[in-house]
Amino acid sequence: MPQEQLELGSEKKYISWPIIALMDFVTVIGFDDIIYNFQNQGLGTITTWILMLFLFVIPYEMMVGHLGSVFNKEGGGLSSWVRGTWGDTWGYVAAWTYWVVGLPYLVDVANSMVVSFGWLVNGDASMQDKMSNSLFALLTALIFTLFIFIQHRLRNSLQWLGILGGGSMFIMTVLYVIMTFAYLGKGGIPHSQPFTIKSIIPKFNFQYFTTLGLFIFAMNGSEYIAPYVNEMKNGKRDFPKAMWMLAIMTGFLTVLGSFSLGIFFNAHNLPNDLKMNGSYYAFQYMGNEFGVGQLFMYIFSVTQAIYMMAQLAVLIDAGTRMFLSDTAKKYLPSGLTKTDRRGLPINGYWLTTGICTVILVLSATLPNMNSIFNQLLNLNGIVSPFATCFLFTSFITVRLRQKEFPSEFVFLKNRKFALIVGWWCLLFTFTFACLSVFQIDEKFGTAAYWHVITLNLIEPVIMLAIGILLPYIAKYEKNHSESVNKRNLAVFYIIGSIFILSTIIPLLRISQKNTLNSKFVNTIELIVEILIIIIVASTGFVLGIRSLKESKKVA
Repeated sequence: MPQEQLELGSEKKYISWPIIALMDFVTVIGFDDIIYNFQNQGLGTITTWILMLFLFVIPYEMMVGHLGSVFNKEGGGLSSWVRGTWGDTWGYVAAWTYWVVGLPYLVDVANSMVVSFGWLVNGDASMQDKMSNSLFALLTALIFTLFIFIQHRLRNSLQWLGILGGGSMFIMTVLYVIMTFAYLGKGGIPHSQPFTIKSIIPKFNFQYFTTLGLFIFAMNGSEYIAPYVNEMKNGKRDFPKAMWMLAIMTGFLTVLGSFSLGIFFNAHNLPNDLKMNGSYYAFQYMGNEFGVGQLFMYIFSVTQAIYMMAQLAVLIDAGTRMFLSDTAKKYLPSGLTKTDRRGLPINGYWLTTGICTVILVLSATLPNMNSIFNQLLNLNGIVSPFATCFLFTSFITVRLRQKEFPSEFVFLKNRKFALIVGWWCLLFTFTFACLSVFQIDEKFGTAAYWHVITLNLIEPVIMLAIGILLPYIAKYEKNHSESVNKRNLAVFYIIGSIFILSTIIPLLRISQKNTLNSKFVNTIELIVEILIIIIVASTGFVLGIRSLKESKKVA
């Protein structure tokens, strides 16, 4: 977001605490977050949101304020906090982790765009019954590629669209809650029966604890507002007000939003595809109850599409720039940090697309589109909380060495109590990130269940492995000549192209099992997919040969 601090003569303009809270709200919670967790816990999610508010959200947001105040001159980014407390190496690890754990969410956003267009075109959830896994993955990959090329041209306008979409999303959620009470006021009966105090108390079993990582993921994001602590007239006094306002808004949205879902859905018998289509079902059901048909659903679909498009463009650009600019260059290959003539880190964009594509291709091996969506969504509940752990380790370090890290805003003046709360949040987050590996929507013991378990383990390891390899590649580059590095790059392109070309074989096997469309439609779809694979692989071969020629010239 642009700096709100302006100079007007000698008078400085400050950001008020309500504006800080509203700016932060968009990054913390959304209507979809309520839907995802409602499928996991039903009416019990009402109690969980209340518990999370006091056990996690409030202390987490106050720690953000404290760290943002300590490191205000470095922009308040998470990697700056870790670098300032643990050194450059850990700063790189934090920057890589924080960036890479956002990639599954980018895939989720691209998937959600495909779903929103499906609802706009069909007016229902029939797309999942008509589209094969390979086509779903292909459309998602094409969206990534498209935004790589257009985001730098539309970045400013899409940021405004993002603000419009985010604001509209909040208004739609408030509308949903208001219409719920209007429905009850006219004598409407909750679709969830029984709807009692007992029914909103969750069962505290193993399955319950595996779902908490997704709650942590849903409430992450308040650290984005930390740099603005010192843009307030009296941050020490007013920032806690903003965080309390944020907590109240979060509580309103999550608790009353979950209550509203229990009114229009039967929480004891939820649709299997609720995570993918639940937001659309919610507004569709509400429209039917008030006799306006599909009106609310179409309004929400347009809002969702705009918001997701803007969010994808901004996240690809901002996330990549933040990682490449806020990380010590000695840990990154030179090619990754280079920019094009427009000042854009284009190779960083391609790295983003490449990792996202690998994640998507692996997940596309699941049985159906709903399974793909659910697994990619649940993956966020595994990887995102691990990155948040860095925030708590930084807070603990700052309080242990508080004389070295003075702060305008102090969360919990009692040092011992502050450390206890910091350790609590760290252990809480780390534990439920680990347990989230077992958060699976497939039936226990089935082949699909073990398939998802495998992906939940393999995909984070791949993300971690790439982060470990990059510093070694950077070190290798420094110890070898330019010709050797060019030759190695050529080998990388050629091997990558062979790998991409080899995906045609499993694609043919998947196509034979595709029974969703007619044989003619399936054949056309297969031809298009193979052509795209050949074009991408050919591009890789051309780049490889070009790099090989350049290495000979340099030598």
